Amino acid sequence: MSGLFERAGPRWFNIPAQRPFAEDLAQGLFDLLAGEGPEALADAVVLTPTRRGARALSDAFIRAAAGRAILPPQMRPLGDLEAGEPPFEPGDLALDLPAAIDPLKRRFELTRLVAELAALLPGGFATASAALELADALGGFLDGLQIEEVEVGDRLAGLVDAELAEHWQVSRGFLEAALAAWPKRLEALGVVDVSERRVRLLRRLAAVWTANPPKGVLVAAGSTGTAKATRELLIAVARAPRGCVVLPGLDQNLADKAWAKVDVQHPQGALRRLLDQAGIAKDRVELWPASISAESAGRWRRRIVNEALRPAEETADWLQVIAALRKEGAKDGVDPIAEGLKGLSLVSARTEEEAATATALLLREALETPERTAALVTPDQMLARRVAAKLARWGVIPDSSVGESLAGCACGALAGLVARAAVDPLNPVTLLGLLKHPFTRLGDSEILERVALRGPRPRSWGELKARLAKAPEALPLAERLQAIVERLAWPADVGSPADAARRTAAAMEALTAGADNLWAGHGGEAMSRLLSALVQDGGKLPRVTERGFVDLLSRLMEGETVRSGGATHPRLRILGAIEARLVRADRLVVAGLEEGVWPGGAALDPFLSRPMREALGLPSPERRIGLAAHDFAQAACAPEVILLHTERREGAPSVKSRWLWRLETLTRGAELAIPERPDILAWARNLDAPDGYAPAKRPSPRPPVAHRPRELAVTRIESLTRDPYAVWARDILRLYPLNRPDEVADARARGTAIHAAFERFAEAYPADLPPDAAATFANLYLKELEKAGLPHEAMAREAALAVEAAEWVAKLEHERRDGRTIHVELKGERTISAPAGPFKVTARADRIEATAEGFGHILDYKTGKAPSKREVSTGFSPQLTLTAAILQAGGFPDLGPLKPGDLTYLEITGRKPAGKVETRAVAGDESAEAAAKALAGLAELVGRFDSPGQPYLSRVAPQFVKARVSDYDHLARVFEWSTSGEEGEE
Repeated sequence: MSGLFERAGPRWFNIPAQRPFAEDLAQGLFDLLAGEGPEALADAVVLTPTRRGARALSDAFIRAAAGRAILPPQMRPLGDLEAGEPPFEPGDLALDLPAAIDPLKRRFELTRLVAELAALLPGGFATASAALELADALGGFLDGLQIEEVEVGDRLAGLVDAELAEHWQVSRGFLEAALAAWPKRLEALGVVDVSERRVRLLRRLAAVWTANPPKGVLVAAGSTGTAKATRELLIAVARAPRGCVVLPGLDQNLADKAWAKVDVQHPQGALRRLLDQAGIAKDRVELWPASISAESAGRWRRRIVNEALRPAEETADWLQVIAALRKEGAKDGVDPIAEGLKGLSLVSARTEEEAATATALLLREALETPERTAALVTPDQMLARRVAAKLARWGVIPDSSVGESLAGCACGALAGLVARAAVDPLNPVTLLGLLKHPFTRLGDSEILERVALRGPRPRSWGELKARLAKAPEALPLAERLQAIVERLAWPADVGSPADAARRTAAAMEALTAGADNLWAGHGGEAMSRLLSALVQDGGKLPRVTERGFVDLLSRLMEGETVRSGGATHPRLRILGAIEARLVRADRLVVAGLEEGVWPGGAALDPFLSRPMREALGLPSPERRIGLAAHDFAQAACAPEVILLHTERREGAPSVKSRWLWRLETLTRGAELAIPERPDILAWARNLDAPDGYAPAKRPSPRPPVAHRPRELAVTRIESLTRDPYAVWARDILRLYPLNRPDEVADARARGTAIHAAFERFAEAYPADLPPDAAATFANLYLKELEKAGLPHEAMAREAALAVEAAEWVAKLEHERRDGRTIHVELKGERTISAPAGPFKVTARADRIEATAEGFGHILDYKTGKAPSKREVSTGFSPQLTLTAAILQAGGFPDLGPLKPGDLTYLEITGRKPAGKVETRAVAGDESAEAAAKALAGLAELVGRFDSPGQPYLSRVAPQFVKARVSDYDHLARVFEWSTSGEEGEE
């Protein structure tokens, strides 16, 4: 082995897919250079595809040294090469290149360019966010040109002919202008694009090493040579005196006939292009020395995966493929397919949530064995983040390459809230988000929330502070919050994102009172960079509105990924597909195996059609599928692999990945199946499931009689009749429901407004009606609606309903005013004897019409459906009948004793019909009997609840009584006991 680097000719090696790439590479180099002294390894240079690959290789060298102190080679990721640093020589002055443009600044500059060219596009741009979206697409197009080293020149003009749609003509004109303007802008800034700089560095390095090859050991490992510049560099490395290229997972068993049909979608497509350009036949690629001794381990797994992913033309008859494999395996006395399935298993989860739970359990299970490592490999970032969250329940923090969106970090969330506060400064939800953010240091917001920010939103800061009249201690906090939010107000003549970013940053610092943790940490640093870039360069962006800035900031934050770093579990990783190429773990969970995820769908190009891309020399979108297939094949060949598929994504059925489907087809053709892990799915489904089904029974609290109420309003008597549990919760425990922040004032507001309008109307016109009675009533009603907090957008609908309702009310008033005295909102009470002592029932009558005959007609206003006559007669809606009993006994001091008159509900809706008069008992014997029956029912009801053994059951009304939603249904767990059949008392 020591003479490997002394052999003449290019040196190309392969580490098979089933072998741990980094470990074999490190062990091989360590063994090859062991006899050349301790400095030989340190002088070697190893080029890896990614930074994570370099870190994995560093760890592998430590393991290869078996505890001995070593100086590892210089490891450089190909994507982060810099002039003046190794592997460049200090004398390579020609490598002095302009600095790469900052990614954020590039996005801003491209957005500005897109806005300048908006005149070339139909309709231009409605918002800066839309310009940013197209700028990102333009940036991706420019990157593609630079990576593929495509010189467009005048070729755009010939791409579009008269037969194509007009929008391609527009696209061509836009691209021509952008391609002319962008290089000039970069030159003016003295920078170059990151992709262009990288290509030029790789090209220059390849040229230098071709003309003057380095004398030391030089290894390029793990790259498939996707980009042209990378292929040239790999070829130069292979030709160096002591250079070699180590390929990942070249399928050397693939027949020449099948190799000739490998296309861009095949896993070997990139490697074939690399070898073809290098002029190296596949059979001339050697096994890496450290992989030779263990090459047979796992070889059948590699074979069945590679055979399953053969070019489609070569798998027309799966039985022939299976027969050929078994014939080959017969020489070793094994069934190659059964042997290859060892260590491979499949989990089919129902949903994304179940998939995340199963994955977390698989990873956690592996950690139970000391020194055992595990990794999740998936391109699905949402799944990766779910799994990381699931692992947190066990206190396990994986080394994840996914990170999280800046918008999801604490600092990013605060910035988003501040930006939204400029759009809607009195939105209670936004204000509460600001006050309750963990970084905010304005003070305790509990009282302000409860008194001023729950219920309908305030219409002004004055109204908000007026609500605090009963809680003046919260007023200073409200004023501090108002001062901060009002500084976000958008000046009429300013629409610059830079100014908006400046105000946003100032508001964030004011909210946090200069706390040190605002801009600290990875999230804080990323947010500070974003806002600083906006302040510095945002003035060049298109002008924005308040809402436009929210959209712009959200899109910018979503494009920034924050990787937390810090202390992570040393044996657990979450990796992307490319990053996993050089990393191997004892257990790999390969997840996201659905079409559209892995492989992902072909990216849509807003500028060029497929024929246009081909004419320019750009690769087809399917080339990414081939790269993804290669990464899948690498991962699937690990010793222990769990393939994870999700049957439904976002509620819709998913389609299995084509690679999983082909692998299953191969195994089914051999009358076998990929082993499954039903135990893992059972664990996942039972992890948070209850131990057994034991539904709660209907609650039946029995408070001491001394604590039971001795006074209730007629409306609470109705609750005691229908739902005693609600009386227990509200009138005994004093549990009062909190209004929701920004609660929509609709049904409740209409009910409040109609009562208030009738009251104001009767007080203003107790006898004679005004000539414009309908208009007057409608005006009163609408004013009360506004006072009740009905949103402005709902007022247009209510105005139309108010006109119809007011005309009906005016007609009603004309009919009922003759000889009657109108009394509104009167309070009355009556005390009855009960076993535990006197009991008082109170009433607030909406309207009582007194007549000369000594009758009192009782009316109650409803904006919804009134109780039925049966509900009233059976005592389940005793509001009117008990009010009549109070009236009969002289319980209304302003009226004295009156005979019960008509008991009537007025349904006022404004629809067709606008109102109804629903009489439940007429004046005379019927009303008197109904009042007497209600009073007797009250005495019986109170007597029953004066017994210590009488429980306050939930929902006791019979089926014919319409159920009403209670504020306490969730406490009573109504859904649980009412659907389980367990309705008895405990």
